[in-house]
Amino acid sequence: MPITYHVVPHEDGWAYRLEDVFSETFPNHADALAAARIAAERHEQTDEDRFISYQAEDGKWHNEVAAGRDRPETEISDCAKTAGDDPAA
Repeated sequence: MPITYHVVPHEDGWAYRLEDVFSETFPNHADALAAARIAAERHEQTDEDRFISYQAEDGKWHNEVAAGRDRPETEISDCAKTAGDDPAA
């Protein structure tokens, strides 16, 4: 199942969102869409395996190796295309 970057109006401009995290705000839709495409492409790129450490919701720390070749598929959902208009243009 791919992960989805959503291009949306945000703080008097445009941004892309992955789950509940927003990117910086861009002055126009085209810039936000271009940035979302770059982020999605980078998310799919393979890399070296890396040791990561993270804190779970229960407060416990976990250590694991993230496989650099195990990358998700990505897609972009553009609300301007679904709405048929770019309100920031």
